[in-house]
Amino acid sequence: MNAPLPSDPLDAHTTRRAADRPPAVEVLSAEKIFANGTRALAPIDLTIAEGEFLTLIGPSGCGKSTLLKLIANLIQPSDGRILWWRGDFGQVGQGGRGLAFVFQEPTLMPWARVDANVRLPLDLADVPRGKADPRVSDALARVGLSAFARHFPRQLSGGMKMRVSIARALATDPNLLLMDEPFGALDEFTRNKLDDDLVKLWWERKLTTVFVTHSIYEAVFLSTRIVVLAANPGRIFRTMTIDEPQPRSQDFRDSARFAAYCRELSTWLAEASLPSASGVTP
Repeated sequence: MNAPLPSDPLDAHTTRRAADRPPAVEVLSAEKIFANGTRALAPIDLTIAEGEFLTLIGPSGCGKSTLLKLIANLIQPSDGRILWWRGDFGQVGQGGRGLAFVFQEPTLMPWARVDANVRLPLDLADVPRGKADPRVSDALARVGLSAFARHFPRQLSGGMKMRVSIARALATDPNLLLMDEPFGALDEFTRNKLDDDLVKLWWERKLTTVFVTHSIYEAVFLSTRIVVLAANPGRIFRTMTIDEPQPRSQDFRDSARFAAYCRELSTWLAEASLPSASGVTP
């Protein structure tokens, strides 16, 4: 597919320029075999440049969440290695570099108010309240929840709870944001609104973001690059560059270019779901 390039490439935060930026994450022949013998991931080689918005998509069981958890260092590869900013995980948190993980569910403390939920990782890191509270206020403002700081989770809608979860991640001031299907349980209208907000946050903060989704439309709207995985075992099937200006808006969703990207990605996902999928990245 030959989609039109942006009129001014300097205004596009795309993978055409990713080679000019240092890597945030390097996955080097990393594979994962669980204790029960399940081979979740064949050796994966993947470089994620600083400032990139990379989305993982593929059929169920292809290892999207497993790969994300490897990048988060929540689980360890059975073979191969992963580098963060060209070093091991021990250097994460040094030099102002850090990562945050947003799970599929908001995982909020029901007994705590919104501001306390957002402050949790800072409390765990023993950040003094005098420094933590302004970061909490800033994070809530960024997700549009300043007026709800003293509410309890039970007083919030599903979309608002997810905003709190994102604010909690932003409060840690991460360089790398990992998100595992955070909007999958929401209705389409709320999901689109949160996607709009997320792409603006990413653009403003220049966050390196790795995002897992099952939604073709969400992947195309958000991403600078999409990695399609095939299953049995999980492996990279193809990659797609979404070389469009940022930050994006409803105009992009309504465009012929958006529809063309979605059709192409849909075809690739159908191919990746076939037993005969070769797993070769073009």
